[in-house]
Amino acid sequence: MNRYNAGTGPVGPDHDGAVSEPSGLLDLLGVAAAVLDDEGRITLWSPEAERLFGYSSAEALGRYAADLLIDPLHRSQVLDLFARVLSGESWAGGFPIRCKDGTVRQTEFRNVPLQDDQHDAYALGIATDQKQLRELETGLALTSRLFHHAPFGVAVLDPDLRYMLVNPVLEKIHGKPAGETVGRHPSEVIPVPDTSRIEAAMHRVLATGEPLLNQSTLSTTPSDPDPRAEHAWSASYYRLQDQRGHILGVAVTVVDDSERHRAAAEAGRVRGRLATLAEAGMRIGSSLDLDRTAHELADIAVDDLADVAAVDVLDVIFTAADPAVPDTGQGTAFRPLAVAARPPTDAVRAADPVGESVIYAADRLVTQCVRTGRPVLVPHLTAESFRRLGTRPDSGILDRAGAHSYLAVPLRAHGCVLGALSLLRVHDPRPFDEDDRDFAVELADRAAICVDNARWYRHERDTALALQRSLLPHRAPDRPGLGIATRYRPADDTSEIGGDWYDVLPLAGDGTALVIGDVMGSGATAAATMGQLRTATRALARLDLPPGAVLSGLDSLAEDLDSSFATCTYLTCRPAAGTCEIATAGHLPPVVIRPDGTTGLIDPAPGPPLGIGGTTFTTHRLTLAPGSRVLLYTDGLVETRTDPIDDRLQLLLDLLTRHSHRELEDTCDLLLEELRHPGSRDDVALLLTSLTRTPNRG
Repeated sequence: MNRYNAGTGPVGPDHDGAVSEPSGLLDLLGVAAAVLDDEGRITLWSPEAERLFGYSSAEALGRYAADLLIDPLHRSQVLDLFARVLSGESWAGGFPIRCKDGTVRQTEFRNVPLQDDQHDAYALGIATDQKQLRELETGLALTSRLFHHAPFGVAVLDPDLRYMLVNPVLEKIHGKPAGETVGRHPSEVIPVPDTSRIEAAMHRVLATGEPLLNQSTLSTTPSDPDPRAEHAWSASYYRLQDQRGHILGVAVTVVDDSERHRAAAEAGRVRGRLATLAEAGMRIGSSLDLDRTAHELADIAVDDLADVAAVDVLDVIFTAADPAVPDTGQGTAFRPLAVAARPPTDAVRAADPVGESVIYAADRLVTQCVRTGRPVLVPHLTAESFRRLGTRPDSGILDRAGAHSYLAVPLRAHGCVLGALSLLRVHDPRPFDEDDRDFAVELADRAAICVDNARWYRHERDTALALQRSLLPHRAPDRPGLGIATRYRPADDTSEIGGDWYDVLPLAGDGTALVIGDVMGSGATAAATMGQLRTATRALARLDLPPGAVLSGLDSLAEDLDSSFATCTYLTCRPAAGTCEIATAGHLPPVVIRPDGTTGLIDPAPGPPLGIGGTTFTTHRLTLAPGSRVLLYTDGLVETRTDPIDDRLQLLLDLLTRHSHRELEDTCDLLLEELRHPGSRDDVALLLTSLTRTPNRG
């Protein structure tokens, strides 16, 4: 018995030959030991007994235990229990012990009989504080219960990161029973592609003692009926150590956080789609150009919804105010306007050429969409649905590209179906679902208004442009002593066409009137006003009036044209005499290019625009040498939203100086190429004339 330090466990070499420090549950409980002889006297007394009851060994040894530790009320009961132990019976239970300080401590005992080599009987009593023992027992029971019945995975690994314990939930997550897990490392057990990050986290916890909480991992699990279903796991790591700080290993808890992850992902998707709709409101319809609007819609769709998006409109919308799909078994004419893919995919090769009219058969999915005015959702494409996706005979293009899900939604505006937005998923493995359908419908409904506006503006543009061109000279007439080149370019913006014009009018003798004008406003109304002013100019020119008088007559007419205003320059030229007369009404000054290549502005004091009424315009006379050129132009050639007009006029002069000897037609093309920007919001009219050295008198 002297080899034991009672209550602390054995002291001596451990399994590797080193002397181990006392540790474990006995130290936590503070187990006391005492031995009584057959008369009940204390013969052995451990240090833990002294700490537990307060009596030193000197105070306890040789004393009757019943006298020292037991209240007289319990004496007879204790003596009876003592006799039973001496007779060879063990006993365990709780009993109140009187401590040295007078307090009573509820103590848990384990009493067993002993016998020495002389066959003398003894009683060994092992005791600990009952309250502390009950707390420990409760904790162990709770720990065991939690470990085996917790709804989350629990594991304990040793300091070398080998599994020691695995609960049933973690067995399912790993897809391996505990017997195949214990003794293995995480890299041999956890079903994720890269376990190095997980093991690094465990090593960090072992080294620092700081827990790592809620570490997220995405992976599949054999416990899910769908082996491809991705789960979100939240793992936490804790270092385990005993009361003396000896590291026992690392504990791991793993919670299936998939529902919260999916909810967060869904909330993020909803927020993203609301942001997409808001962005669509700003991006789609940024211009009134139909093709651009269609491309904006397709680009938005592949940003958030699909891998491939196509916008097809009914061909009839270009000719009918209220388009309707004929209810026949025949094919329907569509015009593809835009196709977008992100990331790139061979699936776009199955799309019909953009801008070309194409007939889709009645059984095509996109035809079904526009005829019914309802979405068409095909979550999983089959050989039959591939056949119904387009006109191309090689439907295998889509299959080989990996297209697997299709959605088409109608473009509806003001009660009319204008076309459809068709969507494909190729790289995204998720099939289209009802949420995607509802989002696509809302996106298409918003875009359809812009498409409808764009097609109405295109219709107005085409009408205005047709009217404009019908009113302008089809070719510059031949005039004695003059070379003439003209150009008209409509605005790229559909809403800005209609107001610019030029004209070349014969006068008495060899005279010629050159006219350039710009009606304020746009569209068919401006074109019609221009036609009236042009007709009036021709009538006044026949009277051979001075330019100022012609403008005064036009001013009176414009005053009665619904408050329309216009700028105009009227110049008469008599090449034989080398003289010109000019009057301007609010218009930019003409440019003269002299025979030596120098240039300058013909800048008489301009009058106000036509339409003010009651204005008298002044005629100015100038002399031009043979070989001189005169350029008349409208403001669409030189005005921009950002550059000062003086800088732009100087750029015009510089261009004409550098290219003063170009042919007239080439010069007009050069000016349009150098000065007119893509996307210009204004018409341009040019009239360039040269005074030949030998007048052509016809």
